[in-house]
Amino acid sequence: MTALASIMNLINLINRVIGNIFMWLSVGIVLVCFWVVVERYAFGNTRLWMQDLYPWMNGVMFTAVAGYALYRNDHVRVDIFFRPASALRKAWLDLLGVCLFLLPFTYTVWVSSYIFVERSVGLREASSNPGGMPGLYVLKAFILVFAVVIAIQGISMAIRSILVIAGREDLIPPEYSYDLYNSEHI
Repeated sequence: MTALASIMNLINLINRVIGNIFMWLSVGIVLVCFWVVVERYAFGNTRLWMQDLYPWMNGVMFTAVAGYALYRNDHVRVDIFFRPASALRKAWLDLLGVCLFLLPFTYTVWVSSYIFVERSVGLREASSNPGGMPGLYVLKAFILVFAVVIAIQGISMAIRSILVIAGREDLIPPEYSYDLYNSEHI
């Protein structure tokens, strides 16, 4: 059980690090968008690559931080059933949800996107806008990053559920326990 807890903690750490790094892209998005508007209306100039840059940064940020959002429980959930449930029932609901929905979803995203991303990387695909950003393939590769960070966080959730079901809640860090669900989402 302690090995499982170590894996869960490692996955949580990975997604926290990724989330804390990539969330700073939001500052860049605002700055680039602001500059595009200033440049257009104050100087009558438009750089197409900059117009590509901020939505691309937005796509990278949201796909990269998806696992972090799942770790923090910042996703949509049917709280009418989940919130009043006991920790044991929450663990069973999460375990079933991860196994029946989340992991098959991430597998489907990976399988259906892999060739799409591989083709884009092979072509070194760039923006379709004349004068637009090069490197669209990097943005498309973040579809696979999305699938991975969500899948590994799902594995962490499944491990947490297994620990609760096994009566080993002592191995779950307080910031990742089911007790937080009742206090944070009122």
